[in-house]
Amino acid sequence: MKLRTRLEPLSTLRAGDNRFLFTPSVRRPVLPPKSRIFVADLLPMNATFANDIFRQSILDYHLTDHVDTPINNPYLSSDIAFLLYQKNWIDTVQWHLEDIIRSPAIRPDELVAVKRRIDQSNQDRTDTVELIDSWFSDLFQNVVPKPAARMNSETPAWLLDRMSILQLKLYHFREQVERAGVSDEHRQKAQLKLNVLLEQESDLARCFDELLEDIQNGDRYMKVYRQMKMYNDPTLNPVLYTSQE
Repeated sequence: MKLRTRLEPLSTLRAGDNRFLFTPSVRRPVLPPKSRIFVADLLPMNATFANDIFRQSILDYHLTDHVDTPINNPYLSSDIAFLLYQKNWIDTVQWHLEDIIRSPAIRPDELVAVKRRIDQSNQDRTDTVELIDSWFSDLFQNVVPKPAARMNSETPAWLLDRMSILQLKLYHFREQVERAGVSDEHRQKAQLKLNVLLEQESDLARCFDELLEDIQNGDRYMKVYRQMKMYNDPTLNPVLYTSQE
């Protein structure tokens, strides 16, 4: 079957079409037994490692450039790389769903279907971030914080969330810089924004590596607070639970 390299015009999409319903399945990986986790295992995990996987996911997605392309995660489910790849794949699909929903040609029924898909994607994104934080929590379980250690409000996984989305911005601003048929002014504006994003990439990478180093050394510590999302829970969303009464 020939793969579609671009999205069809929205006028050809219909509510109820499977492409509206597909969401990358978030498979819960088998985390390594706690007895096998040591701080030394942290060595391959740094900003370069994470960003390389994010870029790989983005490039893999754009081989077909279609929101219904199934994820084909190349890593073992027990590997942290599996979660990083999954995280960015979810972000990449959602990036393009956000483009679709802003089309002036979208019909109301199409808009609702895509919006619900984006809502589910946000839940998958949060679930994956929490799995990554569980990996870090297990990794650092034997590190004793120093008496003067300070808590970091942003966990490593939520910092990785920002880094993943930043790689998407970099990819698409590079597209604009190289885009054919646009004015020099358009390219120059895109290049200025790309330069800022490249600086941010360097800053976030340094912050991530320093955070891991500080946690490993006991100078900072992390707490994992599970997301208390209410709108997807039929027992907490008043619109949902009152409709069942």
